[in-house]
Amino acid sequence: MNILLIGEPGSGKGTQAEMVADKLGLTHFSTGKLFRE
Repeated sequence: MNILLIGEPGSGKGTQAEMVADKLGLTHFSTGKLFRE
């Protein structure tokens, strides 16, 4: 299952993505975090 959250910077996409992933037992990938590493 792929879920894509889009929105303005600072809108809480990452926070919401982590909460959804935890609730559904999914893995959360942050593309921004991947690019920074």
